[in-house]
Amino acid sequence: MQVIDWDLAVATGVRLVRPGPQVSREEAKAAVAELRRLSREAEGHVKDFTRIDSAPPEAATVVDRPGWIRANVDGFRVVLEPLTQKLNGMPAIVSAVGSRITGVEVGAVLAFLASRVLGQYELFLPPDPSGAHATGRLTLVAPNIVQVERDLGVDPHDFRLWVCLHEETHRVQFTGVPWLRGYVQQQMTDFLLATDMDLGTLLARMRDVTDAVTDAFRGGETSLIEAIQTPEQKAVLDRVTAVMTLVEGHGDYVMDAVGPGVVPSVAEIRAKFSRRREGGSRIDQIIRRLLGIDIKMRQYAEGSRFVTTVVEEAGMEGFNRVWTSPDTLPTREEIADPAAWMRRVLDTPALPNPA
Repeated sequence: MQVIDWDLAVATGVRLVRPGPQVSREEAKAAVAELRRLSREAEGHVKDFTRIDSAPPEAATVVDRPGWIRANVDGFRVVLEPLTQKLNGMPAIVSAVGSRITGVEVGAVLAFLASRVLGQYELFLPPDPSGAHATGRLTLVAPNIVQVERDLGVDPHDFRLWVCLHEETHRVQFTGVPWLRGYVQQQMTDFLLATDMDLGTLLARMRDVTDAVTDAFRGGETSLIEAIQTPEQKAVLDRVTAVMTLVEGHGDYVMDAVGPGVVPSVAEIRAKFSRRREGGSRIDQIIRRLLGIDIKMRQYAEGSRFVTTVVEEAGMEGFNRVWTSPDTLPTREEIADPAAWMRRVLDTPALPNPA
């Protein structure tokens, strides 16, 4: 069965997404070529700075907004496969109607995000024609990068390299730490399999969603994910939040720390970009809150503070102990209290590297 009508999700997203900035064909080709080149250049800077031995560099995949929607639908299908298997016993009429409703909803969410995302490292990809699973793919959304650099009035070359530094940090993390991708995927599977899908629970979840929407319009901070999770899912979500706060914060730390040497205007870019993150219309802020995007924004800041504190106290070698195994990852509490992580991990003998 289909949990989501994926074709409808793509069609809805592509129909609703706003067009990108006006550029000539020559400008578009030049931007794509430069982003591909800078993604490879950034990878070398990141590897040298982080001291993580990752896979050989590959040029990023550069897409437009509809292309980003299609790529993410492919990723969602992979992530949600365990839930699809679990729901095979649901009545056909429920699944048919529900999949179309969720298809429209997912498409609308992707349309909103597709005009805002600058880039991402795609962890979950469908098998290639040979049946092998790809390890990941770095994707940059060219029209959004061009739009933001124009809106901020910053040097295009500097901004593009700055964005590439952040996204390449994720590629280095997930290709240089062998167990990390599998750990995140397992947490996502555990989260989905903890879903309680009986009819009574579904009705209760719908009431929770309504309450979350009402809370958002009143200025509250409840996201839809928080509204619909079960107690079992909360524990898993805490672990997912901790590891994603770490990797996002590490990306922000690296892009700014490497920046001064290769991005002359990094201070100006960071100041203007941070102000942009905090802005937006009232309705834009409500949607961001409901989708948990505000939580993600806090992850950048909290994770960056954690990384900065540990590197200042223990150096890059000490910080890199975080990648030894899942046991050395910080908890949500330790993200807010780096000293507690350092006492637990750095004051004990080194853990063996996983096989």
